[in-house]
Amino acid sequence: MYKLLGLDKEGCKAFNRAVIACVLTNLSLLLSFGVILQIISLILESVAAEAVPDSNKLWIFFGLAVGAAVLYLAALRNEYSKTYTAAYNESEKIRVEVAERLRKLPLSFFNGKDLSELTTNIMADCTTIEHVMSHVAPELVAHIFTTALTCLLLSFYDWRMSLALFAALPISIALIVLSKGIQRKFGERFVSAKLDAAERVQEYLEGIKVVKAFGLAGEKFEALKISLNKMMRSAMKFEILSGTFIVTASLVLQSGMGLVVFVGVALLSGGTLSALKLFFFTLISVKIYSSLIVVLTLLPELFFLFVSTRRMQALRTEPTATGEENVKLANYNIELRNVSFAYRDEQVVKNVSFSIPQNSVTAFVGPSGSGKTTISRLIARFWDVKDGEILIGGRDVRSIDPETLLNYLSIVFQDVVLFNDTIMNNIRIGKRGASDGEVYHAARLARCDEFIRAAPQGYETIIGENGSTLSGGERQRISIARAFLKDAPIVLLDEATASLDPENETEIQDAISALVRGRTVIVIAHRLRTVVGAEKIIVFDAGRLVEEGSSEDLLTQSRLFARLYRLQQESLGWSLGR
Repeated sequence: MYKLLGLDKEGCKAFNRAVIACVLTNLSLLLSFGVILQIISLILESVAAEAVPDSNKLWIFFGLAVGAAVLYLAALRNEYSKTYTAAYNESEKIRVEVAERLRKLPLSFFNGKDLSELTTNIMADCTTIEHVMSHVAPELVAHIFTTALTCLLLSFYDWRMSLALFAALPISIALIVLSKGIQRKFGERFVSAKLDAAERVQEYLEGIKVVKAFGLAGEKFEALKISLNKMMRSAMKFEILSGTFIVTASLVLQSGMGLVVFVGVALLSGGTLSALKLFFFTLISVKIYSSLIVVLTLLPELFFLFVSTRRMQALRTEPTATGEENVKLANYNIELRNVSFAYRDEQVVKNVSFSIPQNSVTAFVGPSGSGKTTISRLIARFWDVKDGEILIGGRDVRSIDPETLLNYLSIVFQDVVLFNDTIMNNIRIGKRGASDGEVYHAARLARCDEFIRAAPQGYETIIGENGSTLSGGERQRISIARAFLKDAPIVLLDEATASLDPENETEIQDAISALVRGRTVIVIAHRLRTVVGAEKIIVFDAGRLVEEGSSEDLLTQSRLFARLYRLQQESLGWSLGR
């Protein structure tokens, strides 16, 4: 059970306390039920003897009943604290653990995963585990324990009636257990359909502009409609199937009530059972069967948990990127030796070797899909190389902890990611604990202080999901401000000026010139005129290094760089016309 729920040592202790609390609640309820039976017994005996019930005994039993009720309420309060509170705390720990695990996984893991699936891991799967910990597992274990204890005690009272009482139980449980495989199969189909629907909904929301522009909204967006219908049908099949087995098992179990009456009447007729015992067993069977039906209802929920926990366990066993944490790089020279890399089976970097001296500016250029961005990500160890090695300061990056390595790098991505938070906090991502003054200074260097102060709340303005209230150029300048704030010795610029208008581009280029001074810089650019001043230009094509040198040397060689540069210069004269 502990492994199934993915609990750590403290979680196991909390789960054990929850089970004990549920057992105590059930026992206190049995105590109350026992007191009621004693009162009924006293009254029936008095009626049989045509006498008035002993008032002293009645008051004693009344006091015991009140005490049992208070004990039951106290047990319920203790159960709530030990189950629900503990379950929510464990759910929080599991979610944080999963998020931390995702943070430490290499990007190669995410290439084969949909965002909706990972969101389901953190939210839906954790919610399922939380529900099982709070509503299912402790109650299930407690009901099984108290039922077994009751069965044992009743056996001493009258083993024949006890056997009749529990005769149908093995058949009922067998029906549920034998249906486990079928329920799991339909449960997996339901989860798969739910994941597909979540993916389609996310796709619909992210592409809502395209959906509206091309008239794909509503009924015309068939992919979303089909996916949601499939999820509905899978849910109905799963619920109907599970419900059928539960109802059938419950009917078989409650047939034991008739067996109790039949056996009791037979024994009563034979003179080996008193009418009072028959009455007691008939009354007790109602309470016992209500508990056993709870067990039969909870078992399928436990089986469904297997589907969620199997994905969670698979996520927890994914190998993380590891390495030495306390690393001090002697210098910031970068060297690639026979590096190859593939996305799954597609080779995108092929036996590439080059060096980048520290305190220099190196540009990566080439056609789209030539491997420029991939190589920059390999240097930052977002992925690990398949063959060869990448060295920074003479150290193989695979030997350095990714977070330690990234402390030495500032990265400005082509696709800027901002959070639904204040502008201040979005810039402060570059350096945890940075003062407001440091943030202001970085923003001024990135030429975004002016538009920030013009915002409704200035630096405290909430910018919406992924900076939806900002323009593309404003979003990119905030990203550049992060790099200024981080002040790392190695800078990676991936199309840092791609979304800027000419005026802002000039300002940003001046700011970047200040940023890169005295640092090891890698610039990825499609607009070749922006990198002609780089000390070294490395040209890639189809994952291979095809040229290397200064812009003057490359322009005289009449190869790929010169051809691309000439085409771009020609395109500057293009205009829209008839």
